[in-house]
Amino acid sequence: MRRSEFDRAVDDEFGPQGRVLVDDLILPPWQMTAREVLKIGEPPRAVWLALCAEADVPDARRHGVGRREPKR
Repeated sequence: MRRSEFDRAVDDEFGPQGRVLVDDLILPPWQMTAREVLKIGEPPRAVWLALCAEADVPDARRHGVGRREPKR
């Protein structure tokens, strides 16, 4: 997952409150926010999965998100 895919996934899953979650929700694996964790270089995929776990996103909506539709 690329950073742009992470941003798209957050927007798609959480809507306008997604940015608040990224900035304020503390992720247990790091005891930091998603924004802080991304800033130190952790992979966006790991941050996305931790964010989903903390926000109780169902497994079915955690994988394959953030990708754009293929061009025709």
